[in-house]
Amino acid sequence: MALVEAIILSVLAASTPLLLAATGELVTERAGVLNLGVEGMMIVGAACGFGAAWLSGSIIIGALCGIVAGTLLSLIFAMMTLGLAVNQVATGLALTILGIGLSGLIGAGFVGERIAPAPHLHIPVLTDIPFVGRILFGEDGFVYLSLALVVAVWWFLYRTRAGLVLRACGDNHLSAHALGYPVLRIRMYAVMFGGACAGLAGAYLPLAYTPFFIPGMTAGRGWIALALTVFASWRPGWLVIGAYLFGAVTILQLHAQGWGIGIPSQFMSSLPYLATVIVLVLISRARTGGSTAPAALGTVFVPDR
Repeated sequence: MALVEAIILSVLAASTPLLLAATGELVTERAGVLNLGVEGMMIVGAACGFGAAWLSGSIIIGALCGIVAGTLLSLIFAMMTLGLAVNQVATGLALTILGIGLSGLIGAGFVGERIAPAPHLHIPVLTDIPFVGRILFGEDGFVYLSLALVVAVWWFLYRTRAGLVLRACGDNHLSAHALGYPVLRIRMYAVMFGGACAGLAGAYLPLAYTPFFIPGMTAGRGWIALALTVFASWRPGWLVIGAYLFGAVTILQLHAQGWGIGIPSQFMSSLPYLATVIVLVLISRARTGGSTAPAALGTVFVPDR
């Protein structure tokens, strides 16, 4: 039971950055914008978040700086794609390259430094319950925040008028514009939200997951978050299931190496990305009746002047 508990706790920790980043990307794509720069925003959020936490001694300040860093980087994407109508795919890829280089510059002076990780919740009696206590009442604040964020996004998208307008911009931006809604402004807010979530997801890695910063520590999690959004069919509920599934695959390869299974470590390390490719292929084959993706996803909108 102790081993099972340790594995579940590891899965929750590994899934949290995926869930945070994918939630932001879901809102962005629901508005009709495809931002492939999630990886770049995450790694910049990691560098800025760790640097701020190391200098200030506060995990909260570090998390906030990670959010700000991701938001500012997303504004560059918004300016290029929404303001200048530049191709979204090319801009997103360029944003990732920019973020990786920028994170190396920002985090160069912090490599090798360590901080105290984010504290875990401890509720007397409840946290001490065997097996379920630490799982339900003993995680760090980022884990609970990620789940609360998914619930808030679901409520916003499907229970508010503003969420309906945002989905309309993604489904048919021309009709939304004809009804008088500011499509570009709504999409800009969605992109900023996606950037904030990606920055927070990146900051989680050095602030809670591993309390130190190394270049490239996101290790492709931004790309997995993009695939996770497709896996969830742009639905918040499925996003939680997918995030924990992908997190379980990540932890599986670590425990398999510890158990001495005679499989090359390089193959085991590739399992999360192999699972990403397999899931995308299966989804593509299963959608014979039409896609649930926003109809205007990735299209350039130029309002009448």
